[in-house]
Amino acid sequence: MDQINPIITNEALRGAFHDFGFVTGSDALVPLLRQAYKAASVSDITVLLEGETGTGKQILAYSIHCLDQKRRDFRFITMHCGTLSESLAESELFGHLKGAFTGAIAPRKGLFQAAQGGTLFLDDINDLPLQLQVKLLDVLQRGAVRTIGADLETQVNVRIIAASNQPLKPLVQHHLFRADLYHRLNVVSLFLPPLRNRMQDLASLALAFAQRHSDIYRPIDCVEPALISFLQSLTFPGNARELENDVRRMLFSKSEGTSLGLADWHHRPAELGAEDRPDLLGEAADRIWGAISGQGIPYAQAIHQLERRVLQAALNVGGRTRKEVAQMLRTSERTLYHKIRTHELRQHHDS
Repeated sequence: MDQINPIITNEALRGAFHDFGFVTGSDALVPLLRQAYKAASVSDITVLLEGETGTGKQILAYSIHCLDQKRRDFRFITMHCGTLSESLAESELFGHLKGAFTGAIAPRKGLFQAAQGGTLFLDDINDLPLQLQVKLLDVLQRGAVRTIGADLETQVNVRIIAASNQPLKPLVQHHLFRADLYHRLNVVSLFLPPLRNRMQDLASLALAFAQRHSDIYRPIDCVEPALISFLQSLTFPGNARELENDVRRMLFSKSEGTSLGLADWHHRPAELGAEDRPDLLGEAADRIWGAISGQGIPYAQAIHQLERRVLQAALNVGGRTRKEVAQMLRTSERTLYHKIRTHELRQHHDS
């Protein structure tokens, strides 16, 4: 892409971010992508990404960097703020000269200098110690850093993209994050919703992850509807990252075929004991109870809808006869036929 186009179709917009690993198949995230796309065209603007762990903040930050014509040919560097000790973080950020302190046996560039011209992504900025927040704010305001042990400052030209796995505003209100730094970072603010609030993307995400990790097994052509229906019943507290790891596990355990299905989910390596297996029925029961108790749905209606969705998912698996569907469900053809009539279901690609 040689030039950022302010007028771009939704499909082209999704495609632009898909090229760098941020996958969405629906229009729900289009406003978010439009803001990110616009931010990419303003190379000096600071971006704050908020959202739960695993929602794709780093991938979105990298996409913005790659779409930034001014900075994309320079480095994209990530600093995980939560992994740094306060004593070492200053050296990590600003660098040090040889002999600047005990153990400084060689000079070292800081991340600001290393990212010169490019993008510095500050992940989990909410975990940055307060003392370092003061020094970071000073760098952002003046565009200059002083290497530990040096007399002179060095000008830096770096775009800052920060990410937080907690909303920063409440942390500011409780004096756990500096208000002045928050306002300095919060120029363009983007919120990435959890996977449970964008389940319409689950199919495209699962397929994208399967194709991304095809080296584990072999190329995957599709993800079967029955598996998608099942995955949509889960909560995914780890969000897209959890889904990606689940897909990698399925690929690792797979032995044949070019599609992912329910059989791949249920297959576990032989060395895993029963205590390591997910309580799939328990998870489904918890969700039904949540619907009954939280939304006032009658028990009989909840069970009816559950059975209907399970049967329809099984019938949607292409290329299977009713006999094969019955075998997959561990029931008789007669029972299956009766249930199909009761729920007024239709089988796609019936034979």
